[in-house]
Amino acid sequence: MSPTEERCLMSVAAIKADHPDEVVPKRALLSVSDKTGLVDLAAALSNKGVELVSTGGTRKAIEAAGIVVKDVSEVTAFPEIMDGRVKTLHPMVHGGLLGVRDHLEHKAAMEDHGISGIDLLIVNLYPFRETIAKGANYALAVENIDIGGPAMVRAGAKNHAYVCVVTDPEDYGSLLEELDSGTVTYAFRQKMAAKAFAMTAAYDTAVSNWFAKELEIDMPGERAVAGTLDSMMRYGENPHQQAGFYKTGEHRYGVSTVTQIQGKQLSFNNINDTNAAFELVAEFDPTQSAAVAIIKHANPCGVACADSLADAYKLALRCDPVSAFGGIIALNQTLNADAAKEIIGIFTEVIIAPDATDEAKAIVASKKNLRLLTTGGLPDPRTATLDVRTVAGGLLVQDRDNGAIDYQEMKVVTKRKPSDQELADMRFAFKVAKHVKSNAIVYVKDGATVGIGAGQMSRVDSSRIAATKAKDATDAAGLDLLLTIGSVVASDAFFPFSDGLLEAAKAGATAVIQPGGSMRDDEVVAAADEAGLAMVFTGVRHFRH
Repeated sequence: MSPTEERCLMSVAAIKADHPDEVVPKRALLSVSDKTGLVDLAAALSNKGVELVSTGGTRKAIEAAGIVVKDVSEVTAFPEIMDGRVKTLHPMVHGGLLGVRDHLEHKAAMEDHGISGIDLLIVNLYPFRETIAKGANYALAVENIDIGGPAMVRAGAKNHAYVCVVTDPEDYGSLLEELDSGTVTYAFRQKMAAKAFAMTAAYDTAVSNWFAKELEIDMPGERAVAGTLDSMMRYGENPHQQAGFYKTGEHRYGVSTVTQIQGKQLSFNNINDTNAAFELVAEFDPTQSAAVAIIKHANPCGVACADSLADAYKLALRCDPVSAFGGIIALNQTLNADAAKEIIGIFTEVIIAPDATDEAKAIVASKKNLRLLTTGGLPDPRTATLDVRTVAGGLLVQDRDNGAIDYQEMKVVTKRKPSDQELADMRFAFKVAKHVKSNAIVYVKDGATVGIGAGQMSRVDSSRIAATKAKDATDAAGLDLLLTIGSVVASDAFFPFSDGLLEAAKAGATAVIQPGGSMRDDEVVAAADEAGLAMVFTGVRHFRH
């Protein structure tokens, strides 16, 4: 066994066998960008007889409050240099953090070099994520990559047998509760160390992903994904599954920016479905028309545009009122009283909108369990973000489907050209189909879905299901309606055979929008011509699995 291996084993043995259950902090180093709670914490530590050492702006804030604090340069006997880039990267600091107090060689080294132990480390890092979120240029972003902070945090967290590292101002209160007895327990030091390593990992993830984006590296050799726990769920998709909601720090209006006005805690499925609903409704420009999407199990069961939210909701509900029961309602405009009155007419789990009027909030309040969420805005459906999914032993990473159709370049492939109304409905239908699980078939008439077939193994079955659902609708007199008569139909991918298209024609569709690209496109076009349909190819597929 090599001398290095022997030393490692000795260190491990010392940590495992001899770490103190409780540590009495005698010396603390404080260096924070986020000054929240700093002065109160420093005062409390000083009152408990803890010597304070600090850096730069942190030291100035503590001194300004009349609290005695030593500058780190007094410890290192070396001034801060290079605009503060080098101040804590010094053996007098890292030796005080990494020294194993009960290890004879470590103790001797600390005594020989006059290194005093640092028992308590209070650090948070340069605001890199906040800086890039504000649109900082390359040089400013690089300057906000913290080096000394993560180095200290990792050193102290590694040596948590003797050092307590606190990186989150939210934990200052818990630290002071620990110190009520004058000591910090090993269990608390372990907990803080775990949190510290998670924090530095997330920080490095943000930096590495920023570099990949700046350098336009679509698929870097190492891909990191990180999030901060926002809330624990009661359970996941099913009661036996644990779940939590993590925020990535990406500023995108939606479920991560919501203010919950009222209602029960959101569940895992609520958040998943609400995200799907809001991303769909954001496809429709709120300055052009009011749009409403009703989602159930991550699939739309009704989508419509109209002059008012109330009218759009009624049209969306008409598409599939049975499935809409217990669904998620997403709006692209501020929820108003008229729309609120319509929506509370049936059982609904969640309403999500950019905002809500006070009158609307009061109306929704009559349903105490109904969750009302406001987001502050709509997400841009064209923004490039990542879609990450887990598989056994790995991650599948892709660009989010933000593909937009250039409607000027849609290719009419049939003898009959679509009318202006058919073209408008085609555009609407294809936007909806993008958000329906494949295989997806969407019937639309006059700016509203009238039949949706989702998630079938056969495109023919999706066509039939969508038409069957449309047959379930009735008019005000209770007479059966076939809403798909005179509609257009959208398919998220090409028709591999003409049978799916003929099912749509049988249901009463007059025009078709699809990507094209099948080996049998000629056969499908010929079938459309024979049925008198107008058909366009987009050249863009919208599979959604």
